[in-house]
Amino acid sequence: MRKIRLRLKDRSYDILIGRGLLKRLGLFVKKLNLGKDAVVVTNVRIMRLYGNALKLSFRKAGITVRFLTVPDSEKAKSVGVMAGLLDRISRYDRNRKIFLVAFGGGVIGDLTGFVAATYKRGIPYIQVPTTLLAQVDSAIGGKTAIDLPCAKNLAGAVYQPKLVLSDVSLLKSLPAREIRNGLAEVIKYGVIKDRGLFSFIEKNKDRILKSAPAALEHIVSRSSAIKRAVVEQDEFDKKDIRAVLNFGHTLGHAVEAASAYSGRYTHGEAVAIGMLAAADIALRSGIARNIPDIIRLRRLVYSCGLPVKALKIKPAAIWAAQLHDKKHSGRNNKFILPIAVGKVRVFRRVPDRILKLSIAEMVSERL
Repeated sequence: MRKIRLRLKDRSYDILIGRGLLKRLGLFVKKLNLGKDAVVVTNVRIMRLYGNALKLSFRKAGITVRFLTVPDSEKAKSVGVMAGLLDRISRYDRNRKIFLVAFGGGVIGDLTGFVAATYKRGIPYIQVPTTLLAQVDSAIGGKTAIDLPCAKNLAGAVYQPKLVLSDVSLLKSLPAREIRNGLAEVIKYGVIKDRGLFSFIEKNKDRILKSAPAALEHIVSRSSAIKRAVVEQDEFDKKDIRAVLNFGHTLGHAVEAASAYSGRYTHGEAVAIGMLAAADIALRSGIARNIPDIIRLRRLVYSCGLPVKALKIKPAAIWAAQLHDKKHSGRNNKFILPIAVGKVRVFRRVPDRILKLSIAEMVSERL
């Protein structure tokens, strides 16, 4: 087991990474003294696969378990689903000391974290991510949110969990598309901070895509360490340090919104498209200094089976969606643009002309 400590004074917590950790979850949580009643937010599929193992682990530690299920899609991150969860939790929470468990992928983590942040003005919660994307990214750092009809993650809070437990054994049940979905975020970490990680993916992508445990444990650990370091420096995203984690996300979120969260593109697939669009903006703006690295990025995205284009989406829909991005300040946009593998730059006020050209290239059928 690998332990990474995210240090935020009284909000510090451990990120535990390894194989077979779920059966030890109850012991880890008992030491934190969060409460004796766990409310687990999950979906039906995860509960069927791993619910009994989680329940047994908690019961051995003297912790009762209550499961609450939500839909298995981005649509779970809605005002209606959140309100329903708050109501069910409040009805159950009588003469109990509860804490929440986000047991699932990024959608469940975002939703559960926001519920924890708002119920009674904040109760403890832990993250037990079951997808590669959640283990390498969304479960770490405390960003919680739900979607509004016009854009993703517009209602939320920064609210840190008390523990993140990433059991890579849980990833063996994921379909190939979900591994690729998470791998997009790992590629992001390579571009923004770590040429070595990027090279590791280039050399080991076949092992990763086949869910080789050692390869998965390495990329989860390295990605978690990178995000830990960024969050420690800029927890509330006020210094343009944490902003680099949004590489590929501005137009990636716009792709998701423009497709009405239909599942046509997963979050990671949309981010992959968004990373290439950001690279295109960097090239058109003269910011990208290492052209071969930009070519490497495009080749890696393509060779990992991720999409390089947002086909059958109208440019006008992507344009409209990106105007709602949280990183915009008034009329000024903000993009994270790659200079080379391992280095990005926060760039404000990308001219509309360049942005529209890059969006047009995003949806073009030309490879």
